[in-house]
Amino acid sequence: MTAVPTDVPTDVPTDVPTDGLTDVPTGRLGDRPTDPVVRADSLLVGYGGEPVCAPVTFDLPAGTALALVGPNGSGKSTVLRAVLGLLTPADGVLHVLGREVDEREHLFRAEVAGVLDDDAYFPALTVAEHLVLTARGHGVPDAEGVVDELLEDFGLAGHADVLPVTLSSGQRRRLLLAAGFARPRRLLVLDEPEQRLDQRMRSALAARLRAETAAGGAVLLATHDPALLAAVADAAVLVGEDESPVLDVPEAVRAIRAEPPR
Repeated sequence: MTAVPTDVPTDVPTDVPTDGLTDVPTGRLGDRPTDPVVRADSLLVGYGGEPVCAPVTFDLPAGTALALVGPNGSGKSTVLRAVLGLLTPADGVLHVLGREVDEREHLFRAEVAGVLDDDAYFPALTVAEHLVLTARGHGVPDAEGVVDELLEDFGLAGHADVLPVTLSSGQRRRLLLAAGFARPRRLLVLDEPEQRLDQRMRSALAARLRAETAAGGAVLLATHDPALLAAVADAAVLVGEDESPVLDVPEAVRAIRAEPPR
């Protein structure tokens, strides 16, 4: 990984559980286990036939993290939605786990986990019930034990028996992130996971994501946080209107710091 800038906090825990990771590589979806987890070649995304950004090209191997950076509205979230199979690319090549993306395919759903900037929770279930349902639904052994760890790690243990609607926006964000870690995965896709998290929780999230890649998982995230990017990412793509180049980590940190105020 490229050297981390000196102003990035590094005093984060390293003993983060990785039980939810599917053994990597398995080759169950791709023809060759050595295929990158995500391959985008001149990928063009948009709505109603109108592209939202320049074509994007990158490979995301197992055991690495790639960040998408760029100002608000540049198209980062749209690229993530295409990777998750939530919209069809307008042009180019997009392979996830060695295959064209099909969100309806059981193996795709079993090995790709995503957390977008949506409050996509079950309003009638408590926080703990939500996570247990997610874990059990994906066949996680000892779902209750996994959920207990996630509740503690994401600062939700004191809210396990309440409905999500009673949580603050930051707590709901932590619930969605916990749900992403509650299921098996070879690819974890996160849209601005730092949003509504305090610095302590951002540091804990960075530790979790480093553990994810160390265990062989792949992480694709959009972020505006230079510290999170520097702590986690191996490379980045600057999603833009005219071009979308691949950047190393110091270049990506500078690109984030040059963004207009949000």
